[in-house]
Amino acid sequence: MIVVQHENVSSLLARYIGKPKSQIALLSSGAGSSQSALPAFVQNQRMGNPRSDLERNPDMEKVLMAETAAGAMEELITLLGGNEPFLDQTTYDKIYPRAAHFTSCNARVESSKDSATVTMPGMDLVDMFLDPNKWVDLFPTIVTEARTIQVLQAGTEGNRHGSLQMMYEQMHILSPMVPTREFYFLRLCQQLEPGQWVIADVSYDYLKESGSPSCAWRLPSGCLIQDMADGFSKVIWVEHVEVDDRIQTHRLYRDLICGGSAYGAERWIASLHRICERLAFSTTVPPPELGGVVTSAEGRKSIANLAHRMMKIFCASLAMSGKQDFRQLSEGNNSGVRVAIRKNEEQGQPIGTVVSAATSFWLPLSPQNVFDFFKDEKSRTQWDILSNGNPVHEISRISNGSDPGNCISIIQPFIPSENNMLILQESCTDSSVSMIVYAPVGVPAMDVAISGEGSSIIPILPSGFVISGDGRVDIRGNSYSSTSSTGSNSGGSLLTISFQILVSGPNSSPSTEFNMKSVATVNTLISTTVMKIKSALNCSNLD
Repeated sequence: MIVVQHENVSSLLARYIGKPKSQIALLSSGAGSSQSALPAFVQNQRMGNPRSDLERNPDMEKVLMAETAAGAMEELITLLGGNEPFLDQTTYDKIYPRAAHFTSCNARVESSKDSATVTMPGMDLVDMFLDPNKWVDLFPTIVTEARTIQVLQAGTEGNRHGSLQMMYEQMHILSPMVPTREFYFLRLCQQLEPGQWVIADVSYDYLKESGSPSCAWRLPSGCLIQDMADGFSKVIWVEHVEVDDRIQTHRLYRDLICGGSAYGAERWIASLHRICERLAFSTTVPPPELGGVVTSAEGRKSIANLAHRMMKIFCASLAMSGKQDFRQLSEGNNSGVRVAIRKNEEQGQPIGTVVSAATSFWLPLSPQNVFDFFKDEKSRTQWDILSNGNPVHEISRISNGSDPGNCISIIQPFIPSENNMLILQESCTDSSVSMIVYAPVGVPAMDVAISGEGSSIIPILPSGFVISGDGRVDIRGNSYSSTSSTGSNSGGSLLTISFQILVSGPNSSPSTEFNMKSVATVNTLISTTVMKIKSALNCSNLD
């Protein structure tokens, strides 16, 4: 993590909001007034006062949105100026008094702060943050869905200063055992000075399109983006959220979720750093020993785009709406198998009926050790039952990060009946999560991507593994949430397995009996894979 010089940041922010540096540091020093200078109706929004049953005047609604966003910006700038990794909640509540959004005894506040230098120019980051489609592209492992509901201000052309929009976002942990978090929020962008922006988010009491109540409310959060030399940017991130999801969270994930690290600033920063590095690597021509059959910059980019789309499809599939539970694995350290059936009609995926199955379970091994097991092609025969015990051969590897675990591979399975099929696989790792995602791709389609032609219509249906720390804390107070192999506090892992199988084509209408047979088949497939993995890792004695 990059250490931010508190004095420099405080000076910068003081110039923007016109306050002395001593007041910018209120939250870290514990001093300050308990009164807010914001307009009354902004304080009402912060205090959680209920909306009128009468429909608001649209113009007044826009004014309220603008003032709420401005208040969030002021708070965020103060938080960015502090040099503490976590907010002092008692001091924060004195400076910015508000009523709790959730009254349950299980409600809690998650606050965190982190920073890094990433390989992307600041203006490019700003554009991606303000475009919901690019926002999902940037954070596929965190954001399941995002859209702009209303643009209140487009912002100044060229720097997006003053851009304000109402947005919807759905976030998830990569397991079907954990409910998603939904936010209706305002996003305001302000340019402090050339090359420096602040983007502030805050939940807003919007009339939801869905009837389900949200378990999370975003307090002023966001980031400072500062341009640096040679196309790099420094990003300081603050997450501040009130949540009430303990009861809904499966006990396997309770330590990770309720410990605050699952959605914290460190996860956002780690994901941003990795994806920016991936984008930078995808434009570089690889050395011959890494490129293999992919020798051109165009081919490298096409394969990278196909692999990224594969990762997005895989992450989205873990939401598994309308899932069914199979409980034979649900005891002890397992969570049971979740199965979902969907009729797929989207371009870029096989058309027809798809059965998805996923399960999560605990392993008494460090995340790094589990990741190393899966990315080693020699161990593939120990878990990939579809290869029938046959070895595989990696015919091309494209590095897309400084960590050797971040790469895209084209794999040739030695299966006589499948000599026209290859496997596209991406492995990725950062400090919060590691993944191995793969999908079969026909040789003709792979040739199209390797040649550098567009790969957006190549149908792909991925399966894979997600590995994270279990979030448990050792006797010294250290969290086991990191995937890092360094240090001595390498605790247990949470492993999610997900398979997707096309069971019928576009013109067939499978019967209920056919669907249930397909579900049973996939359930057996995933249960068998779990047993093989536990046996290979000497963990067969787990429940």
